[in-house]
Amino acid sequence: MRPRTTRRAAASGALLGLLLPLSGLGQAAQAAPEDATGLHVSGGRLLEGNGNDFVMRGVNHAHTWYTGELDSLAHIKAKGANTVRVVLSSGDRWTRNDASDVANVVSECKANRLICVLEVHDTTGYGEQSGAASLDRAADYWISVKSALEGQEDYIVVNIGNEPHGNSGYQSWADDTRGAIRKLRDAGFDHALMVDAPNWGQDWSFTMRDNAGSVFAADPDRNTVFSVHMYGVFDTAAEVRDYLGRFVDAGLPILVGEFGHDHSDGNPDEDAILATTEQLGLGYLGWSWSGNGGGVEYLDMVEGFDPDAMTSWGERLFNGANGIAATAKEATVYGGSGGPGDTTAPTRPGAPAASGVTSTGVALSWAASSDDTGVTGYDVVRVDGASETAVRSVAGTSAQITGLTAGTSYTFAVYARDAAGNRSERSATVNVTTSRGGDPAPGSCSVAYRIVGQWQGGFQGEVTVRNTGSSAIGGWTLGWRFADGQTITNMWGGTPSQSGASVTVKPASYTANIPAGGSVTIGFTGTWNGGNTAPDAFTLDGAACTAP
Repeated sequence: MRPRTTRRAAASGALLGLLLPLSGLGQAAQAAPEDATGLHVSGGRLLEGNGNDFVMRGVNHAHTWYTGELDSLAHIKAKGANTVRVVLSSGDRWTRNDASDVANVVSECKANRLICVLEVHDTTGYGEQSGAASLDRAADYWISVKSALEGQEDYIVVNIGNEPHGNSGYQSWADDTRGAIRKLRDAGFDHALMVDAPNWGQDWSFTMRDNAGSVFAADPDRNTVFSVHMYGVFDTAAEVRDYLGRFVDAGLPILVGEFGHDHSDGNPDEDAILATTEQLGLGYLGWSWSGNGGGVEYLDMVEGFDPDAMTSWGERLFNGANGIAATAKEATVYGGSGGPGDTTAPTRPGAPAASGVTSTGVALSWAASSDDTGVTGYDVVRVDGASETAVRSVAGTSAQITGLTAGTSYTFAVYARDAAGNRSERSATVNVTTSRGGDPAPGSCSVAYRIVGQWQGGFQGEVTVRNTGSSAIGGWTLGWRFADGQTITNMWGGTPSQSGASVTVKPASYTANIPAGGSVTIGFTGTWNGGNTAPDAFTLDGAACTAP
């Protein structure tokens, strides 16, 4: 495995043979204005104008290079998609799609009952790719075709620019993105906006992840969705869960705007991407329907734009587990299931049960609700007398609650939501008192360290922490020292801090609780020079851990 800093360009940059090289989320999402119309963000979710929770399930279509293949939209719809992401050009690198052509694309999307994500592709790899356009330039393009977009807020999302920075100059991503958003809002755009991650869309530097809160807050409409592209950087389930889970925990809207089953920069874990997005109720858009070149033809879902010549990748995405056919729901603006006429609320979910209580968190689970059009998710709330505070929204019947105060009593309850946005009655409540915390007793933990793989100057490591005590450990801090000056460059399952040879790790939300007799595993990549000796001593909350 290579270090993340050497990952290469995502598939969209390679379509025509352009195979190019490749802490904290900030403020939580705020509610959209009460007068929001059309597709809009609220509570970290993308909603339709009627309040229906809309989850994108679809594919990318390379329109700007294949303008004669608009029939593909009907074929994509026929296979079950509810969304299509359409490639356009501002004219900076390819033939410009003018307002008339954009209006025709929107019309075809609507005729085929698809939500349409429109993106400018000329920004791909800006700062590294010769001739790539800036986000500011992309904003000018959108303003120039505004006549084709006005009044279409129920049907389209404006994806400002594809993979807007490569692996050079990506540090300006947040400022550039904020500037483009403000420019479009000042020009009168009321649409939901989508912004792509830097690093050829894969955000290995976590620049989008760590600045998403401030970028969202800079949108006066609070109507921006974040899009990450998952290729070789996301080759393990842990990396997929960690990245997406951090956005969900922060209440910020995220989807996978591109991904594939294989790529020149590594083998992405498509099964994990599909399973995790389904579990979290997040959208995904696979790359791409047809027309790939430059050695990535294997990313075609059908051969030669023929809907009857589906490839193995197309079969996996459309008809496999957690695929489009099984999970996509048509937008209610087209009269899809759970449309505006549905006023029946889901049944009341069961009272939550608490387990794994620690000083900073608790695991909640509850009996499922039912609904005539299907339950789409659950909202966990904290109850304080007559008031409620939203805690988090989940797709399934369990949630890990973190960030609690030690030795404090809390009351939680759950609501169910259906596809039309109807909400159930509140469940019965559960009372939880967090433990007072304290360091684990010496010898109540063991740590196993191993090197998964090593290459010149770099390596991948793994640390498994086991709780050998009789009570759960939560909100932990793990510490060790490197003997040979190794440096951590990326981590999943935790957040590292390093000062010289000393390393401390705080857990991710899904590794925060270590039950008695249980264990958690964190992984990381790092650099080494001269030696790569394993650490010989570890501490957990300051107490020494034994070897396994």
